[in-house]
Amino acid sequence: MHVGAGRTGLSSSVGPVGFYTSLGGGRRRSSTGRRATAGSLQRQIAQAQRAAAQAEKAAEAERLADAFSQILNLHRAEFPPAQPPVAPAVPQPTLGAFLAPREQEALAGIGVFQRKARTEARQRARQAAEADMQRWWIQANDERDRYQWELNQQWHRLCGNDPEMVLPVLAEAFEDNEAPAVPVALNGSEVSLVILAPGPDFVPERFPTRTPAGNISLKKLTKTDRASYYALTLCGYLLVTLREAFAVAPGLSAARTVVLRTNRVDAYGRVQVDCMLAGRFDRRAFHGIQWDSANAATVVNDTASNLLFNQKGAAKEPFPLDLRAEPELQALVNAVDLTELTAR
Repeated sequence: MHVGAGRTGLSSSVGPVGFYTSLGGGRRRSSTGRRATAGSLQRQIAQAQRAAAQAEKAAEAERLADAFSQILNLHRAEFPPAQPPVAPAVPQPTLGAFLAPREQEALAGIGVFQRKARTEARQRARQAAEADMQRWWIQANDERDRYQWELNQQWHRLCGNDPEMVLPVLAEAFEDNEAPAVPVALNGSEVSLVILAPGPDFVPERFPTRTPAGNISLKKLTKTDRASYYALTLCGYLLVTLREAFAVAPGLSAARTVVLRTNRVDAYGRVQVDCMLAGRFDRRAFHGIQWDSANAATVVNDTASNLLFNQKGAAKEPFPLDLRAEPELQALVNAVDLTELTAR
């Protein structure tokens, strides 16, 4: 599906393939019988080879089906919205933990046959232990309250879009992303993000399907279909990054986003990238999206403002943007440590 005018629909159905083969032998026979046995064995070997090839083809079809499913569902990943942090409750203390040392202290020097003295000592020890427990309980709750106050301050800073709070939170959230992403700047409630998406080779060249007879077929994708899937890949990684950013940083109202892909490493060891997609996205535009049914290209088209995305040729292949005409985007790309980003 390309981002722009026109519509493309693709569907596939890949099912399991089973196979069975058997190798056997017989009794020693005459030359005629041996020739017949040899011929039978060759047929069985050929049958086994065909079955093995079919099983390998079925495994490849399953791998390809998973790859295309990943592309189609990149943007459907969900992230729980951030909630105000709550300090853990103080565990209820037990008297025994305080009583043992107090009894040991109180009974020191009192003989085992001094029953009255030992009883009185135990009573004093219990009273002291109860006082210890009460002091511990008050102190522990005071510390918990101070910790909760610190958490509240951090939450207010996050919701208030303090750059020193928001940017590290976003960076930590993006650390495990398949497509590396970095928050570059925060201007008011609008964040600037840079995403590094894979190249067009991320899209497999063949698509799993079945013939009318029900046999597995690994159909080679047309140039147009492969370009459509690559457009979905770029849009999918952009959207999943935006969804995560809006989830973990509740104060953000919008994001300016640039999607890059690695081009090459030049003779000086510097990473060269292409800017493939850019746009501004409001949080409120994401409200009510039918994520289960809308594809990534449709969502990007319908939610972006100032969308920049080039598609060229009859196949509508995604084509790099010319940043010479976009100095603000070029400055955003220049602000990123591309070596560090590509090393993730």
